[in-house]
Amino acid sequence: MNKKQKIIKKIAKRAKARLNKVDPVTIGSPAKSGYISKAERAKMAALEASTEQVEGQKDTPSIEE
Repeated sequence: MNKKQKIIKKIAKRAKARLNKVDPVTIGSPAKSGYISKAERAKMAALEASTEQVEGQKDTPSIEE
């Protein structure tokens, strides 16, 4: 096997190894959101609580009506 053939064989092995690494299930699916810090979770909880409170106020009849 000459030098050029060895290089071609090595390139082909690398390409095949790259294809083996690819997980077809994860292609096209949304990426993971990652770590959410305590501060970020607190902000999300506060925002959710405030929206629930506003929705609760809309449902209750007021005296002005």
